[in-house]
Amino acid sequence: MTFKLYPAIDLKDGQCVRLLRGEMDQATQYNPDPGDQAAQFKAAGFEHLHVVDLNGAFEGASANTEAVKAILAATDVPVQLGGGIRTRAHIDTWLEAGISRVILGTVALRDPDLVKAAAKALPDQVVVGIDAKDGMVAVEGWAETSDMKAVELAKAFEGCGVAALIVTDISRDGMKTGVNVAFTGEIADAVSIPVIASGGVASVQDIHDLRAHQGQRPISGSILGRALYDGDLKPNEALVAAR
Repeated sequence: MTFKLYPAIDLKDGQCVRLLRGEMDQATQYNPDPGDQAAQFKAAGFEHLHVVDLNGAFEGASANTEAVKAILAATDVPVQLGGGIRTRAHIDTWLEAGISRVILGTVALRDPDLVKAAAKALPDQVVVGIDAKDGMVAVEGWAETSDMKAVELAKAFEGCGVAALIVTDISRDGMKTGVNVAFTGEIADAVSIPVIASGGVASVQDIHDLRAHQGQRPISGSILGRALYDGDLKPNEALVAAR
Protein backbone atom coordinates (compact mmCIF):
# COMPACT_ATOMS: atom_id res chain seq x y z
CA MET A 1 0.00 0.00 0.00
CA THR A 2 1.26 3.46 -0.89
CA PHE A 3 2.00 5.68 2.12
CA LYS A 4 0.29 9.01 1.43
CA LEU A 5 1.37 12.41 2.70
CA TYR A 6 -1.09 15.22 3.36
CA PRO A 7 0.40 18.68 3.94
CA ALA A 8 -1.98 20.61 6.17
CA ILE A 9 -3.45 24.03 5.52
CA ASP A 10 -5.20 25.13 8.71
CA LEU A 11 -7.40 28.18 8.20
CA LYS A 12 -8.07 30.83 10.84
CA ASP A 13 -9.66 34.14 9.83
CA GLY A 14 -8.85 33.44 6.18
CA GLN A 15 -5.14 32.85 6.75
CA CYS A 16 -2.91 29.78 6.87
CA VAL A 17 -1.83 29.12 10.47
CA ARG A 18 -0.62 26.38 12.79
CA LEU A 19 -1.87 25.89 16.34
CA LEU A 20 -0.24 24.34 19.40
CA ARG A 21 -2.34 21.47 20.78
CA GLY A 22 -5.45 22.92 19.13
CA GLU A 23 -5.42 26.17 21.13
CA MET A 24 -6.85 28.97 18.98
CA ASP A 25 -4.91 31.62 20.93
CA GLN A 26 -1.68 29.74 20.16
CA ALA A 27 -1.78 30.38 16.41
CA THR A 28 1.29 31.08 14.29
CA GLN A 29 0.52 32.69 10.93
CA TYR A 30 2.50 31.19 8.06
CA ASN A 31 0.84 32.50 4.92
CA PRO A 32 -1.92 35.10 4.48
CA ASP A 33 -2.74 33.55 1.08
CA PRO A 34 -4.03 29.95 1.39
CA GLY A 35 -4.22 29.57 -2.39
CA ASP A 36 -0.54 30.42 -2.68
CA GLN A 37 0.26 27.88 0.04
CA ALA A 38 -1.66 25.19 -1.83
CA ALA A 39 0.22 25.98 -5.04
CA GLN A 40 3.53 25.78 -3.17
CA PHE A 41 2.71 22.32 -1.85
CA LYS A 42 1.75 21.09 -5.30
CA ALA A 43 4.95 22.54 -6.78
CA ALA A 44 6.93 20.69 -4.09
CA GLY A 45 5.49 17.39 -5.36
CA PHE A 46 2.70 16.64 -2.92
CA GLU A 47 -0.34 14.90 -4.42
CA HIS A 48 -2.91 15.52 -1.65
CA LEU A 49 -3.91 18.40 0.62
CA HIS A 50 -5.47 18.37 4.09
CA VAL A 51 -7.46 21.53 4.86
CA VAL A 52 -9.06 22.40 8.20
CA ASP A 53 -11.46 25.28 8.80
CA LEU A 54 -10.47 26.04 12.40
CA ASN A 55 -13.09 28.72 12.94
CA GLY A 56 -15.67 26.33 11.52
CA ALA A 57 -14.63 23.56 13.92
CA PHE A 58 -15.38 25.82 16.89
CA GLU A 59 -18.46 27.50 15.42
CA GLY A 60 -20.07 24.38 13.94
CA ALA A 61 -20.42 25.81 10.44
CA SER A 62 -18.03 26.72 7.62
CA ALA A 63 -16.32 30.02 8.36
CA ASN A 64 -13.43 30.13 5.85
CA THR A 65 -15.39 29.39 2.68
CA GLU A 66 -13.57 31.92 0.49
CA ALA A 67 -10.17 30.65 1.61
CA VAL A 68 -11.15 27.06 0.81
CA LYS A 69 -12.40 28.13 -2.62
CA ALA A 70 -9.08 29.92 -3.22
CA ILE A 71 -7.25 26.67 -2.46
CA LEU A 72 -9.46 24.74 -4.89
CA ALA A 73 -8.88 27.39 -7.58
CA ALA A 74 -5.10 27.37 -7.07
CA THR A 75 -4.43 23.65 -7.48
CA ASP A 76 -5.86 20.50 -9.00
CA VAL A 77 -4.67 18.01 -6.38
CA PRO A 78 -7.34 16.25 -4.29
CA VAL A 79 -8.31 18.24 -1.20
CA GLN A 80 -9.84 16.76 1.95
CA LEU A 81 -11.64 19.28 4.17
CA GLY A 82 -12.68 19.22 7.81
CA GLY A 83 -13.96 21.70 10.35
CA GLY A 84 -17.59 22.48 11.06
CA ILE A 85 -19.13 20.04 8.58
CA ARG A 86 -22.08 18.71 10.57
CA THR A 87 -24.98 18.03 8.15
CA ARG A 88 -25.61 16.04 4.98
CA ALA A 89 -26.44 19.27 3.13
CA HIS A 90 -23.10 20.68 4.23
CA ILE A 91 -21.31 17.55 3.00
CA ASP A 92 -23.02 17.74 -0.40
CA THR A 93 -22.29 21.46 -0.77
CA TRP A 94 -18.56 20.96 -0.31
CA LEU A 95 -18.35 17.91 -2.58
CA GLU A 96 -20.21 19.85 -5.28
CA ALA A 97 -17.72 22.73 -4.80
CA GLY A 98 -14.83 20.42 -5.68
CA ILE A 99 -13.65 19.01 -2.36
CA SER A 100 -12.57 15.38 -2.86
CA ARG A 101 -13.27 14.12 0.66
CA VAL A 102 -15.02 15.63 3.69
CA ILE A 103 -13.68 14.96 7.18
CA LEU A 104 -16.34 14.47 9.84
CA GLY A 105 -15.24 14.74 13.46
CA THR A 106 -17.73 16.08 15.99
CA VAL A 107 -20.72 14.70 14.08
CA ALA A 108 -19.08 11.24 14.01
CA LEU A 109 -19.51 11.14 17.78
CA ARG A 110 -22.79 13.05 17.99
CA ASP A 111 -24.63 11.48 15.03
CA PRO A 112 -22.81 8.38 13.75
CA ASP A 113 -25.84 7.30 11.71
CA LEU A 114 -25.55 10.43 9.58
CA VAL A 115 -21.89 9.63 8.91
CA LYS A 116 -22.61 5.98 8.07
CA ALA A 117 -25.42 6.93 5.67
CA ALA A 118 -23.22 9.50 3.95
CA ALA A 119 -20.32 7.03 3.66
CA LYS A 120 -22.57 4.44 2.04
CA ALA A 121 -24.03 6.96 -0.40
CA LEU A 122 -20.70 8.64 -1.22
CA PRO A 123 -18.01 5.98 -1.72
CA ASP A 124 -14.46 7.14 -0.92
CA GLN A 125 -15.63 10.68 -0.11
CA VAL A 126 -16.27 10.52 3.65
CA VAL A 127 -13.41 10.46 6.17
CA VAL A 128 -13.84 10.28 9.95
CA GLY A 129 -11.57 12.45 12.06
CA ILE A 130 -10.84 10.96 15.48
CA ASP A 131 -9.14 13.48 17.74
CA ALA A 132 -8.05 12.18 21.12
CA LYS A 133 -6.80 13.40 24.48
CA ASP A 134 -5.33 10.55 26.55
CA GLY A 135 -7.06 8.07 24.27
CA MET A 136 -10.52 9.66 24.66
CA VAL A 137 -12.38 11.38 21.80
CA ALA A 138 -12.41 15.20 21.84
CA VAL A 139 -14.95 17.25 19.86
CA GLU A 140 -16.14 20.82 19.16
CA GLY A 141 -12.73 21.98 17.95
CA TRP A 142 -11.15 19.85 20.71
CA ALA A 143 -12.82 22.04 23.35
CA GLU A 144 -14.70 19.08 24.87
CA THR A 145 -13.45 15.60 25.80
CA SER A 146 -16.03 12.80 25.67
CA ASP A 147 -16.20 9.51 27.57
CA MET A 148 -15.75 7.52 24.34
CA LYS A 149 -12.45 5.75 23.68
CA ALA A 150 -10.90 6.62 20.32
CA VAL A 151 -10.49 2.95 19.40
CA GLU A 152 -14.17 2.26 20.12
CA LEU A 153 -15.28 5.14 17.89
CA ALA A 154 -13.03 3.78 15.13
CA LYS A 155 -14.64 0.34 15.40
CA ALA A 156 -18.12 1.87 15.17
CA PHE A 157 -17.48 2.79 11.52
CA GLU A 158 -16.21 -0.61 10.40
CA GLY A 159 -17.90 -1.84 7.24
CA CYS A 160 -19.95 1.24 6.34
CA GLY A 161 -17.77 2.61 3.55
CA VAL A 162 -15.74 5.27 5.40
CA ALA A 163 -12.72 6.02 3.18
CA ALA A 164 -10.23 6.60 5.99
CA LEU A 165 -9.77 7.54 9.63
CA ILE A 166 -7.56 10.49 10.56
CA VAL A 167 -6.26 9.87 14.06
CA THR A 168 -4.85 12.85 15.97
CA ASP A 169 -3.09 12.81 19.31
CA ILE A 170 -4.00 16.34 20.42
CA SER A 171 -1.26 16.50 23.05
CA ARG A 172 1.33 16.31 20.27
CA ASP A 173 -0.37 18.46 17.64
CA GLY A 174 1.88 21.30 16.51
CA MET A 175 4.50 20.38 19.12
CA LYS A 176 7.02 18.62 16.86
CA THR A 177 7.60 16.04 19.60
CA GLY A 178 7.24 13.00 17.35
CA VAL A 179 4.13 11.21 16.18
CA ASN A 180 2.38 8.75 18.52
CA VAL A 181 3.00 5.58 16.52
CA ALA A 182 1.76 3.23 19.25
CA PHE A 183 -1.62 4.99 19.58
CA THR A 184 -2.09 5.29 15.81
CA GLY A 185 -1.02 1.69 15.30
CA GLU A 186 -3.47 0.44 17.94
CA ILE A 187 -6.34 1.94 15.95
CA ALA A 188 -4.96 0.76 12.60
CA ASP A 189 -4.83 -2.79 14.00
CA ALA A 190 -8.40 -2.59 15.33
CA VAL A 191 -10.13 -1.81 12.01
CA SER A 192 -9.83 -2.54 8.30
CA ILE A 193 -10.34 1.16 7.41
CA PRO A 194 -7.12 2.94 6.31
CA VAL A 195 -5.70 5.02 9.18
CA ILE A 196 -3.85 8.32 8.66
CA ALA A 197 -1.63 9.62 11.47
CA SER A 198 -1.84 13.23 12.64
CA GLY A 199 -0.13 15.29 15.29
CA GLY A 200 3.50 15.68 16.28
CA VAL A 201 5.46 14.92 13.10
CA ALA A 202 8.89 16.42 13.77
CA SER A 203 11.17 15.03 11.08
CA VAL A 204 11.53 12.48 8.33
CA GLN A 205 12.14 9.86 11.04
CA ASP A 206 8.45 10.01 11.94
CA ILE A 207 7.53 8.92 8.41
CA HIS A 208 9.98 6.02 8.66
CA ASP A 209 8.56 5.09 12.08
CA LEU A 210 4.96 5.12 10.85
CA ARG A 211 5.85 2.98 7.85
CA ALA A 212 7.74 0.56 10.08
CA HIS A 213 4.70 -0.11 12.31
CA GLN A 214 4.59 -3.89 12.69
CA GLY A 215 0.99 -4.66 13.45
CA GLN A 216 -1.87 -6.47 11.82
CA ARG A 217 -2.33 -3.61 9.35
CA PRO A 218 -0.08 -0.82 8.10
CA ILE A 219 -0.64 2.86 8.84
CA SER A 220 -1.66 4.35 5.49
CA GLY A 221 -0.42 7.94 5.65
CA SER A 222 0.39 11.04 7.64
CA ILE A 223 -0.66 14.67 7.97
CA LEU A 224 2.31 17.05 7.82
CA GLY A 225 2.11 20.38 9.65
CA ARG A 226 4.45 22.63 11.58
CA ALA A 227 7.64 20.65 10.85
CA LEU A 228 7.02 21.20 7.13
CA TYR A 229 6.36 24.92 7.56
CA ASP A 230 9.36 25.44 9.84
CA GLY A 231 11.73 23.60 7.49
CA ASP A 232 12.53 20.74 9.89
CA LEU A 233 11.00 18.40 7.32
CA LYS A 234 11.96 18.97 3.68
CA PRO A 235 9.32 18.10 1.05
CA ASN A 236 11.71 16.04 -1.06
CA GLU A 237 12.94 13.94 1.87
CA ALA A 238 9.37 13.39 3.06
CA LEU A 239 8.29 12.23 -0.37
CA VAL A 240 11.27 9.91 -0.74
CA ALA A 241 10.62 8.40 2.71
CA ALA A 242 6.96 7.83 1.84
CA ARG A 243 7.92 5.87 -1.27
